[in-house]
Order: sequence, then structure tokens, then C-alpha cells
Amino acid sequence: MQIHGILGKKIGMSQIFKEDGSCLPVTFIEAGPCVVLKSYAKGKIHKIQLGLDVLPASKQKQIKKPQLGMFAKLNISPQRIIKEVCFSSENAPAVGSSVNVGIFKEGEFVDITGNSIGKGFAGGMKRWNWTGGYKTHGSTSHRRIGSVGSNTDPGRVFRGHHMPGHLGNRKVTIQAVEVVSVKPEQNLLIVKGSVVGSDNNFLVIQKSKRKEAAAKKVVTPAAPPKEAAGKVKESKKQK
Repeated sequence: MQIHGILGKKIGMSQIFKEDGSCLPVTFIEAGPCVVLKSYAKGKIHKIQLGLDVLPASKQKQIKKPQLGMFAKLNISPQRIIKEVCFSSENAPAVGSSVNVGIFKEGEFVDITGNSIGKGFAGGMKRWNWTGGYKTHGSTSHRRIGSVGSNTDPGRVFRGHHMPGHLGNRKVTIQAVEVVSVKPEQNLLIVKGSVVGSDNNFLVIQKSKRKEAAAKKVVTPAAPPKEAAGKVKESKKQK
């Protein structure tokens, strides 16, 4: 059985120095241990439901009663974060078993999903990198929207037009992030570069789909050169 993902919490960023003296920016993630709450299969897709971070008793009143009954039936403490990840096997993991960061290896690539940092209401220049208008000759609208629609035809604003609005606080997935180091005894996963969200942000770490698809892709060998379509005609006999 191979589990493709785990839940974690972003600790923060730091840097690591390689043997050649170069500096590598990294992010520390506290990944797991997660408890298996449920497993199911839909056709070829096998998924398990993982829970992370035991909810204190003072916060359990915020959980709905059906979900509390599910935890009581499984004899598992209520979990703060519940997400689903895939696994590739016919044999599903036992409910109540633990999943730790040991499912990853140094040098492989992962996809990390989380909520980006919320920045509130932002103008178009900050949200969409607008160039802006004139800043001289008494202009008072160099950061404003300006004209957004047409006059008579079609006489409306097109759907999807870039406007000022809420910036950040949305679900973002960063693909193909390299794993620098795995420390199962400390439940620590160290990845290269930055990770979405602020510190203490909950994340879903899964094995990179793009890298797996590239590895499974079979490179067909080049076809051998074709033989001549026909034999060279014999030269005409001399008279």
C-alpha cells in the first residue's frame, strides 16, 4: 500500500548551506502524524480521510453533533483538520492507524495546497499589476479604474474583467516542490523554496502528479530508417 499524501502545518522559512557553500532557502513543515478516519473507493480512485491536530475539549462544542458521533463511534479524539488523499492499493489502511512523514523520500517532488495570505480589499494596480494612468498634468486618476465598458454595443461590462476586490485568502496549489530532507522522528518535512500561506497555516502535501505522469510516460524509440521503396531499375541494355 502506498499513501500519496499527508496533512501538515507550516512552521516557517529558513536556509540551509550545501557542501559547496551555496545557500538554499527552505520551508519547515510539521507533517503528521495523521489518523485514518475513513477509506473508500470509487472505480479506480482509492481515497482515505485523514485527521490532524486533536481539538481541545473547550473547542469541541464548535463541532456539529453528527461529526462528534462519528468520532465517538470510531473511538478517536475529534480532529481539527480533515482532508482526503489518495492511496494506490486494493488493501485500504485500517481505520485508526497512523500515517507519518516517512511516506516521502529525500529528492522526490510534492504538490502543496493551502490558503494564501489574505490581504483584504486591494486596488487594481496591486491586485492585477495594472500599469496605471498619467501621473502628471493634473491627473487625479492614475490609480483608478477608468473606463470598463463600451458605449452602446454591447453596453455592459464583460464577465471576468479585472477589477479591484479581495486579494488573497484563496486555495492555492504549488506544484513540483522538491523535498530536501525528511525527519520522521521529529515529524518534520523540509522542502525547497517558499510555501503558500503564513506560519501555522495548515497544508495538504501530496506526491507530485506532474512528475509522476512524466515518469510513467514511455518514450517510444525512433523508428528504423525505411528501406528503399523499390530496387534501382537496371540500366537499359546497350543496343
